Amino acid sequence: MRKLSVRAVQKLTCKKRDAWWTVLLVDPVATRMLCWLARFRFVTPNRVTWAALFVGLGSAGLFLRGDRTSLIIGAALYHLSFILDCIDGKLARLKGNGSVFGGWLDYVFDRIRVLFCALALMGGQYLRTHEAYFLLAALVVVFLDMLRYVDALQIYKMRMSMRTKIEKVTAERKAAEAEAEARAAAEQAQRQFEQNQRLLRARQAQQQAHHPHIPQQPGHQAPQGHQAPQGRPVPQQPQAAANAEPKVVFMEDLLRENPGIEADVLKEHAGTGEVVDLHAQFRGRFPWYTRVRQALLRSRIRPHLISGIEFQMFIFIVGPLIGQILWTTAASAVLLGLFELVIMYKFWLSTRDFTRVMDELAPAPQTVGTVADHLFAGRHRGRVPAAAMPPADVEERFPAPQPYEDPGFHPYPQPEPEPDAYRPDPYQRHQQDPPYVSPLGGYLPADHQATQQIPVQVVQRVEQPWTEGDGRLR
Repeated sequence: MRKLSVRAVQKLTCKKRDAWWTVLLVDPVATRMLCWLARFRFVTPNRVTWAALFVGLGSAGLFLRGDRTSLIIGAALYHLSFILDCIDGKLARLKGNGSVFGGWLDYVFDRIRVLFCALALMGGQYLRTHEAYFLLAALVVVFLDMLRYVDALQIYKMRMSMRTKIEKVTAERKAAEAEAEARAAAEQAQRQFEQNQRLLRARQAQQQAHHPHIPQQPGHQAPQGHQAPQGRPVPQQPQAAANAEPKVVFMEDLLRENPGIEADVLKEHAGTGEVVDLHAQFRGRFPWYTRVRQALLRSRIRPHLISGIEFQMFIFIVGPLIGQILWTTAASAVLLGLFELVIMYKFWLSTRDFTRVMDELAPAPQTVGTVADHLFAGRHRGRVPAAAMPPADVEERFPAPQPYEDPGFHPYPQPEPEPDAYRPDPYQRHQQDPPYVSPLGGYLPADHQATQQIPVQVVQRVEQPWTEGDGRLR
């Protein structure tokens, strides 16, 4: 196999912007190792990912020993593991044999490597010094690494969701505008057609008045210069290519592709497409950020100076080399936390820009931020809310649910009526009822009415003691 060009491989496989540790200390070594490993067909991106994991676990084993020599060798192995972790992605971009599973495997193995190395490094120092601060440091390292990557994935997901919503609303608005234009064109054509018909009938009537002996034939042609339309005009449907509207362009993509150009210049030369800027407030509040960003991107360094990569390198490489693991971990944790707060603040401003853009594309209704009146408790029992009464059109703004929307909604529940078969009739005499048996003896008919008082016999109750010998219960 012919020798690969290091410069060509670097231009093809390196990212346009990356962490400063990767740009300065990893890419120069990883690119040259990639040129050598790419010669072998058995070297695949997934196998390089497995190799990076095993080398990282080897560094964790050395960290667990805790002595000075083991810490230095473990730091070197961790750096080699990170170089291999960068090579797998470069090899996939070079040969075009990357896969979705490979990306997932790379991400999971990175978290496993950080977990084992953190526990081994801090656990080894705890076994040597018996200081509980190292156990707390292990928890801090694992938690911040998890927080960093979970937060990054969630912010990326939310940004993609905002983009999707803007593109959808923009497409719906353009479709509505096109439909309105087509409807207006159809109405204009209809009016023109009716006007032509009226002119034609008027001229035919005028011609018939001047020449009554000439009958008007159905196929009679109109005079020259007044050609009658042969049928109802149908507006031509525009071709899809002709009406293809430009896609929504985001300023973030323009700045990423053109790092050395100002945002205002890019917006002016963006063409006829609609440019959406979701970071306008952040650049407006921090104008110096654009200049710093452009200066760093000239060297492919991203403005996020303390990310998860630098956090790991300082703890697992710099700390063991200088022999100050606790202080290096504390400083790295503080710097990472500060940059994460900046990212969260930037994302919050981006959400405000998103709300502004959505209000411009599709204004929100006036009912946003209020609760419908029919959702308050006790509205059917005559309770008067303590707050001010809503405006007169509250029923129109907040209509009650229809029966087909909420089948179980009954504003005025009624008791279930009894069946007619079990409803007694007070005016009907029940002749077939059995005769009434008096407790004093004798039978009386059911409709008997006593004409004199019946004496009541008083029976005295005698309590008898109960004994077990009776064999029965009283």
